[in-house]
Amino acid sequence: MANFSINVNGKTHEVDVDPKTPLLWAIRDELGYVGTKFGCGIGQCGACTVHIDSVAMRSCQMTVETVASRNSAVTTIEGLSENGDHPVQQAWLEHDVPQCGYCQAGQMMSAASLLNNIPNPTDADINAGMAGNICRCGTYTRIHAAVKTAAGKLS
Repeated sequence: MANFSINVNGKTHEVDVDPKTPLLWAIRDELGYVGTKFGCGIGQCGACTVHIDSVAMRSCQMTVETVASRNSAVTTIEGLSENGDHPVQQAWLEHDVPQCGYCQAGQMMSAASLLNNIPNPTDADINAGMAGNICRCGTYTRIHAAVKTAAGKLS
C-alpha cells in the first residue's frame, strides 16, 4: 500500500492503495464516484471510460501509480458537469438513449471526448470515435443521433 495524490473532477484526493491498483477501483471504491462502471476489466467494453488529461481512456487499464506520477487530471461522468447539463448529457436524455444504462457513462465520456476533438463529426467520425464502447441493449442508433445533437448544441 502507498499513499497517492490524484486529481479527480478538479479536486485533489489522497488514496492509500497498492500502486498497481487500477484507477477504476480507486475512483469507485476509495472516492465513491460510482458512475464509472466495471465491465470487462480488459479495456474492451468501454464501461469504465473516463477522461485522463482530456483524453477518453479505459480506467481499468490505467494504474493509480501512473496517474499520480503524471499528475494527470481525471474526469469522471460526475465531473462532466455539475448539474447534468453538459450538451452530451442533454442529448442523451432528448434521444432517450439509455435502456439498462450500464454502459452510458462510458458512452457519454467517449462522445464528449470525440466532440472536444472533432466538433462537427461525420458519421464515419462518430463510428470511429465510439468504437469499442459496447451497449448490450443495442441503442447504437440513438447514441449516434445523440452525438449529432450534442455536436449541434456545442457549436
